[in-house]
Amino acid sequence: MTPEDLEILLAPGGQELLAGLRGHDPADDLAVATRLRRTYEAPLVAAALTQTRLRQRGAAKFGADAERMYFTPHGLEQSTRASVADHRARRFAAYGPGGVADLCCGVGGDAIALLRAGLAVTAVDRDPLTCAVVRANADALGLGEQLEVVCADVTDIGAGDRDGVFVDPARRTARGRVFDPEAYSPPLSWALAAAAKGAPGAVKVAPGIPHEAVPEGAEAEWISDGGDVKEAVLWFDARAGGVRRATLLPSGATLLGRGLPDPPVRPVGRYLYEPDGAVIRAHLVAEAAEELDGGLVDPTIAYVTADELHPTPYATPYEITDVLPFNLKRLKALLRTREVGTLTVKKRGSAVDPEDLRRRIRPQGPHSATVFLTRVAGAPTMLLGQPAR
Repeated sequence: MTPEDLEILLAPGGQELLAGLRGHDPADDLAVATRLRRTYEAPLVAAALTQTRLRQRGAAKFGADAERMYFTPHGLEQSTRASVADHRARRFAAYGPGGVADLCCGVGGDAIALLRAGLAVTAVDRDPLTCAVVRANADALGLGEQLEVVCADVTDIGAGDRDGVFVDPARRTARGRVFDPEAYSPPLSWALAAAAKGAPGAVKVAPGIPHEAVPEGAEAEWISDGGDVKEAVLWFDARAGGVRRATLLPSGATLLGRGLPDPPVRPVGRYLYEPDGAVIRAHLVAEAAEELDGGLVDPTIAYVTADELHPTPYATPYEITDVLPFNLKRLKALLRTREVGTLTVKKRGSAVDPEDLRRRIRPQGPHSATVFLTRVAGAPTMLLGQPAR
């Protein structure tokens, strides 16, 4: 999308066309474009169809809001999922009414969440189109009154007079993902220094950030949504205290690090627990295992085993029926005997490709099962079971 595209989409004719395209099937683009060009100018039709496709993709992150919002392809890809942005905004809002500088604001996903949390927001980005998009999105959602948009390089102006600071440095370029933190835009060192001045301050980082890269005194929070790890956030505020935290959405369950030693290794019990990815990324498997009165199946594998079934938001439990040395023929025979046609394959610490294993086994039958390909006390092992009820 270009600034000219956004301008014509915001005009009455563009609004009329976008409203008429809601629910449009992209497979019909060619026929619809031909029909619409009889009434509308070709550039407007092209811009509206492109925006409609982006809105349909945006629904996965923004829900019903997406059909009123405006996106660029890059901006949509890099934007924060609404549920994650809402969680973060609630933490900023817990400090009371005030203002937050959203530095490197993108299309405005975080700004929208902060505005809905009752906070005044200064959204800063150096790209003029991005600034126009974030303004258009806030206005479209009725949130524009408390939003100030500044088109500038964040390293030139910083947070201004806002107390809270949120920085989301760009981790991609036209050539792909950037792995050197100092090649982020702005560099991670600048983002951390800016956030450290906030009350509170936060920096969004990739969930794979090494623990040793977390600054002393900062809280590192890993966030998952629906079981998928979405991001990590480094927090700077009086409540951070240098802890590690795993937050699971949509429930909001939070597990805090307590510096526990590694759990003991023990034989596989009746239940196997698969910790949420945020728990694993935050290195909090020991804290989860303590709640479950469990241990590890192997010192290097993040599977927790226990003899009792304990309700927990931090791990998915499975009831284990069979513990077998890895042997493909034996597994195939066992599944055939039990008429297992739906096989879920999970692995941790195994080189076996799950799809290749399914093709070689060719399960058939009315029943279902889950097989874990892993190591138990260092030995390649198959654990067969079902989700625990």
